[in-house]
Amino acid sequence: MSNKKQETTEIKSKKNSATIKMLMVGALIAVLMIPLTYIKFLIIERAERQTSVVNEINEKWGKEVLLYGPILKVPYKTYTETIHNKGKKNESTETEEKINYAFFFPESLNTKATVNPEKKHRGIYETAVYKTKMEIDGNFSKPDFKSIGVKEENVIWDKAKIIIKTSNLKGINNQIKITLNKNTYFFKPKYENQNQFNDDIRLHRLESVTLNKTDIANELSTFKIDIDINGSESLKIVPIGKETNMNVISNWDNKSFIGNYLPFEKGESLTGFDAKWKVLQINRPFSQQYFYKIPNLNEFAFGVSFMIPVDQYLQSERATKYGYLVICLTFLIFFLIQSLSKINIHPFQYMMIGLALTMFYTLLISITEHSNFFKAYIIASISVIALITLYSKSILKSFKFPFFIFLSLGSLYTFIYVIIQLESYALLVGSIGLFTILGIVMYASRKIKWN
Repeated sequence: MSNKKQETTEIKSKKNSATIKMLMVGALIAVLMIPLTYIKFLIIERAERQTSVVNEINEKWGKEVLLYGPILKVPYKTYTETIHNKGKKNESTETEEKINYAFFFPESLNTKATVNPEKKHRGIYETAVYKTKMEIDGNFSKPDFKSIGVKEENVIWDKAKIIIKTSNLKGINNQIKITLNKNTYFFKPKYENQNQFNDDIRLHRLESVTLNKTDIANELSTFKIDIDINGSESLKIVPIGKETNMNVISNWDNKSFIGNYLPFEKGESLTGFDAKWKVLQINRPFSQQYFYKIPNLNEFAFGVSFMIPVDQYLQSERATKYGYLVICLTFLIFFLIQSLSKINIHPFQYMMIGLALTMFYTLLISITEHSNFFKAYIIASISVIALITLYSKSILKSFKFPFFIFLSLGSLYTFIYVIIQLESYALLVGSIGLFTILGIVMYASRKIKWN
């Protein structure tokens, strides 16, 4: 009778021992989530630091270039009559004259930009900046005031000007001038209240000197502008021509076409590209002329982005999202080995293994800042796998189980790298992989006698 009680007590003790160990492993996993969280914050902090440095470089060199123009600005007179003491003997009429402005877009607008990007470095960070020569030409038709009932004699032709709006004054390297027919007019900056236009991108205004009447009263007036400008990030224009053509030629291979319109022709090679756009008035939802003020049309801009693809922080952040999975599966492997081999693994040893797994992410982040993500991932994963394998050799006192751990961790890190690189199929591959891992664990644990 006493033997049966003793056996029952031993069975309960073993059950309790296994349960306690599982609970302790679970508690250790929860504790290890704390350093993983701090690592995520570290990635965010380093990414923000990079953005700050890149913005500082771009600010000093010349930020993105967005060109909105040229626009013909023509003042005209309007008259308002006010009747005083209406119906009385002393009735009088007062006529008030007011000057308003009309803005006319070109009939055709052709822009050719030759862009030569280069890399600028600040410490471990880099950004892409560029110099570009822009050749702009086209023509204006004679402004039409009939739609608002303004008579010819009320148009102030001799006060007309040309306007260009741009996001980047600092980067301009030449005196901006426009050749209108055969006459040349220079531009000067003009301050205006930016809030009036609600621009998402702050635009600065360049305004020409007063134009000759003969240059804009013709049925068709041709123009030509040359701009030499430093910029960064992107180059865009607003398609204000009734027909807008743009051609960008560059020796930069890392680019993306941005904005509302894509090029209809893009000759691409390993050393650069030659992209061409054509936008017609029918392709855009705004008019060719405006009265009283210039509208904000930045949302219709299009062009090219020259940003250097910097995704190591994004990839590192994606890698940390699988940290919980890596720790759980590694602890599960050790727990199964412990259960099968009857070798006791102390909670402190589990903790050391977990800390080694979290060190992978700090190694990954630090190395990616000086190399590419692939090399950093290889170095960090090999280092951690080697460390855990050697440590498990001293714990498990054999070669069989440490070799199995080496293969398991190698497969696990390879699997995670593949998922990180995938975009469209990441969920599918991840789900299939986890299902396979679960099947392997179920198969390996089928013969374990927990009691």
